[in-house]
Amino acid sequence: MKTLSETWFADGYIDFELKKYTLLAYLQEVNKYFDQNKLYPQLADIIFHYNNLVAFRENKKFLQEQFPKKLNGIQIEKLQVLYEQMIQDDELMQELEEIINYSTSKMKKAISNGTEIYEFVEDKLTIFPVGIIPLEINEGYFFLSEGSFQNTFVYQYRLSFFEKHDEKYRSIRTEFINSWERNIINSYENIKAELIKSKSDLPNPAVYSIETELRFPMEETLLPIAKRSLVRYISKAA
Repeated sequence: MKTLSETWFADGYIDFELKKYTLLAYLQEVNKYFDQNKLYPQLADIIFHYNNLVAFRENKKFLQEQFPKKLNGIQIEKLQVLYEQMIQDDELMQELEEIINYSTSKMKKAISNGTEIYEFVEDKLTIFPVGIIPLEINEGYFFLSEGSFQNTFVYQYRLSFFEKHDEKYRSIRTEFINSWERNIINSYENIKAELIKSKSDLPNPAVYSIETELRFPMEETLLPIAKRSLVRYISKAA
């Protein structure tokens, strides 16, 4: 996929027409994936670029706290210097503002398209516990089934906390375990019992089922949305 650098709008020669075509080529690629109902990593990427442009325009240190792994110190310093130049140079300021205003408008439309797909898929997910849920719910398994429910995809998950601006957030790490063909023998309860028997490190795991009648790309859409939905589900339960 064609990508943009983190500081694409400030790289090289700052010219509206040049940056416009750079952006349109990128958005064409993003929308091609969205047309195939493939959301990730494209949706996260375009949201990053949109927020970065807005932050630059509002002079909020370019989201270095929001995206600490995306922008390094050199990039942030470069943008800060550019911002100072922009304030002192009316012509440069006008050109950059035109680039940023045009780009945020186009990106916002693409983000809206991706978000619409996300919300549609999320609304079609059903999450429920498998068996009795233990007190410790930060680690366990979830079963993901889609379409005709012919297969159950099993993932191990681990939740962790991190704090930012005095607020607590949860993140999730997952590992694919295996897939089971759905039948009378391979019920959710039997799959859970087999997992407990084969993985002694989790003798009493929390297990959740995530089901949807939809058929969407697993890695690019269903799985990332299922993971985020599970985090919210567990957070509410906690």
